[in-house]
Amino acid sequence: MRRTRIAGAVLLAGTVTGLAAGPAQAQEYRYWSFWDGKGGSWAYATEGPATQRPADGAVEGFRFTVGADSAGAGKPRPAADFDAICRDTPAKDGRKRIGLVLDFGTAADAPGGEPPPKARTECAQVPEDASAGEALAAVARPLRYDANALLCAIGGYPKAGCAEAVNGSKDGAKGSGSSAAPSAGAAEDRADGNDGGGGSGDGGPSAGLLGGAAAVVALGAAAVWQARRRRG
Repeated sequence: MRRTRIAGAVLLAGTVTGLAAGPAQAQEYRYWSFWDGKGGSWAYATEGPATQRPADGAVEGFRFTVGADSAGAGKPRPAADFDAICRDTPAKDGRKRIGLVLDFGTAADAPGGEPPPKARTECAQVPEDASAGEALAAVARPLRYDANALLCAIGGYPKAGCAEAVNGSKDGAKGSGSSAAPSAGAAEDRADGNDGGGGSGDGGPSAGLLGGAAAVVALGAAAVWQARRRRG
């Protein structure tokens, strides 16, 4: 039984790692990306908003973008400046403050010519154990999710569609989106969340970025290490 579990974990980790490579001309998708604000700059999140539980004083960013992977995703344009975002929100016992940057992207990346709202910042004051997804739900409703709990819209934007494929190659012109399902590489960039309600809603966790793949690879590596240790 132990060998079966270890082999399964290693196989799953290898599958995820293989999907990350992707084709040379990867299909691009229009989606909400998730970022961590650190030292005033942005880093692509390695854990999804559903499971990431920022500490008081953290800054999290969401950017509507078009890309095939983390390298092509647009970063939030406003600065990750907690003091500026939460200066008018006094601290409270038993609560924490999370600075949120919501960047709705550019007109070029908008679906169907829908004008994107202006980027804005919000200070979410939430319970100490709240996730980034719960902080987002507190200040940016309505949120929209698909049946797989993938974040589709923040503040009602965009009105329709979810992680749609964009016509054209990675370095070609960006056209209108189609309803094709995301490729394996794009799906890896948006690790699944679970909104607790089985679909769309105003609250609950959103799909994150890279978190699922990183967790699976880590589990596979740990299984290999444990197997070698037992044999030694």
